[in-house]
Amino acid sequence: MRGSWPYARTALADACHSYQFKPPYPYALGGEVAGVVSAVGAGVKGVAAGDRVVAMLGWGGLQEKVVVGAAKALKIPAGLDFVSAAALTMTYGTTIHALADRGELKKGETLLVLGAAGGVGVAAIEIGKAMGARVIAACSTPEKAALCREFGADEVVIYSKENLKQRVSELTNGEGADVVYDAVGGEHAEPALRSTAWRGRYLVIGFVGGIPKIPLNLALLKGCDVRGVFWGAFTSREPEKFARDLDQLAAWIRQDKIHPGKAVTETWPLEKAAEAVGRLESRQVRGKAVVVLEPSKL
Repeated sequence: MRGSWPYARTALADACHSYQFKPPYPYALGGEVAGVVSAVGAGVKGVAAGDRVVAMLGWGGLQEKVVVGAAKALKIPAGLDFVSAAALTMTYGTTIHALADRGELKKGETLLVLGAAGGVGVAAIEIGKAMGARVIAACSTPEKAALCREFGADEVVIYSKENLKQRVSELTNGEGADVVYDAVGGEHAEPALRSTAWRGRYLVIGFVGGIPKIPLNLALLKGCDVRGVFWGAFTSREPEKFARDLDQLAAWIRQDKIHPGKAVTETWPLEKAAEAVGRLESRQVRGKAVVVLEPSKL
């Protein structure tokens, strides 16, 4: 590593620390990496030196070399470059688990995506469309709204300028969204839950806006489900289902239905990763930001 900046105690690091995992300080950010296996340990099967893999770390990815368990190293689908692969597993993996498994999204249903211009947000738009849903994307600025439309959103709500509940009601003829994909939380959580249809499914993905406190009487009044999406635990508890999800993602890539490489709107060299983290903290990143090494470092 060059210097100590990856281990700085930033607001983003503290926010990550409030999630389910609490790595001891200091620790490096970086949830997933893609590269070439340089060596494997004794007894390792299924992965060999020279393989192109993507690995899920949770944290610690902002380094030139990492050590991971063989079970967390997945071969990169043919035709996918390292940058695209680094944008695939966590964002698209979380989202297919959320929409297909936890959300039971069906063809013809309406999907509301909060934080739709972020990494998991654009993945939700694409996967929602691949599954045959009508997608309403909610985001904070007109620039982000334009990005959501590029990824296939049918309708866009700019919740910094519009009333989320009222606009979703107008777009659904008063019915609400069958599935709500909430990666934001905070002040937008309650109006999003109020925008859920009768017998709808409200998916708890993340809390970039803060962990909300929601009146549970809304779940009763809506006859809806509030469902947690803990993708990290899912991958280790249900590896067979996770493998099937990856196969489906690879098939959608071949069919030109999802585009993880397109979701990468910014790339940064490792020595400027602190700037990338700063942009994430200030929510300036649209889509996914990926930190890259020089070719000589691979």
